[in-house]
Amino acid sequence: MKLLTAAKAIHVGVHPTVHVLGLTIDVDIVTSTVLAAVILLALGFRMRARATDGVPGKLQLFWEVVVEQVSELADSAVGPEGRRFVPIGVTLGLFILIANWIGFIPSALQPGVSSDILPAPTGDVNLPLAMALLVIVWVHIESLRARGLRGYLRHYVKPYAALAPINVIEEITKPITLTFRLFGNIFSGGLMVLVMTTLLPIYVVPFGEVIWKPFDLFIGAIQAFIFMLLTILYFGMAMSHEDAEAHAPVAPEAPVPSTL
Repeated sequence: MKLLTAAKAIHVGVHPTVHVLGLTIDVDIVTSTVLAAVILLALGFRMRARATDGVPGKLQLFWEVVVEQVSELADSAVGPEGRRFVPIGVTLGLFILIANWIGFIPSALQPGVSSDILPAPTGDVNLPLAMALLVIVWVHIESLRARGLRGYLRHYVKPYAALAPINVIEEITKPITLTFRLFGNIFSGGLMVLVMTTLLPIYVVPFGEVIWKPFDLFIGAIQAFIFMLLTILYFGMAMSHEDAEAHAPVAPEAPVPSTL
């Protein structure tokens, strides 16, 4: 009976909305997204204002460590050319991390009754989908630049022409898997907290959240890293010339003159 009551009390995907030009906008998701962007920009501009060639402060040291780690990842996945993808990797990684952790802020006016005023925006499918589409479209543009139109089209029939449908399906599923990997993990974390606040007695709810929230923060950090990692790897695969090199004719070695 308690489970049936809880099922009626839990509402998934319900947001305060406004309608603008025929579009339905989730106010809480947009607010959380803007807040995450403002926090990221504030950290970046503050670091820029306090950047020094001497002993770095804690904020500058944090940025340097993040950029260095992403740069090493780009070098290993793409090579020296991958350094120009470090900014998008750092930006996406930190933005998603902040967006995931916003859900940690207790913003519900009545826990277990009302929804959070500031939910994790990545727990709504629209933001992960928008970021995934941005990444995949950019990846295909870079692939065209690196391989040319002919090379871009030919890579779909590698290593055999019969595999072209599978290669096309793989490209189509990339933004889908990138979206639902992030969305599913963050959404399930928020849903778990909602279930606890609905099923558990009111005096037990704070203890349940204390136990679950640190794990939820860890999941948010892991998902931000995975999204950033896959972004860099996708750029690396898009700019790879291994197919062309593998099928290029090998030049004969020049004969070595013999000496008497």
